[in-house]
Amino acid sequence: MKIVIGSDHAGFELKEDLRDYLGQQKVEVVDLGVRDPSPVDYPDIGASVAEKVSRGEFDRGILICGTGIGMSIVANRFPGVRAALCHELYTARISREHNDANLLVLAGRLIGKELAREILRVWLGSQFQGGRHQRRLQKIQSLEGKTRPFHEK
Repeated sequence: MKIVIGSDHAGFELKEDLRDYLGQQKVEVVDLGVRDPSPVDYPDIGASVAEKVSRGEFDRGILICGTGIGMSIVANRFPGVRAALCHELYTARISREHNDANLLVLAGRLIGKELAREILRVWLGSQFQGGRHQRRLQKIQSLEGKTRPFHEK
């Protein structure tokens, strides 16, 4: 399995820890930054990681920012990316089993390193169940590329 990882400044410390953790687990990981905790714009990193997952260059991706919300919004703009913001083990497991999430988003300012490692372990170890969930994913895929106004004027 090949994983691409990235963070903004708020997720830097957690990204470094998870990158090392993945290395210890013998998982191939490519780090797209940041290289230090200097302030950056999270959409730049989020787009870089999500684009590589969208193109199929990596099996899965991980993004980390302060709350995880910004990175989730960015990542889910890319075709084929199913980014899931997970704060605990249940959503980590279900995001894979029911939604076939291929990009894990974590909140660097809200969860600690041990919990983040455990979330990552569960997320990597869970498999998509298919069945009724496959039908739902196909409906989501049919929405990609369609645009709708958010509100009428």
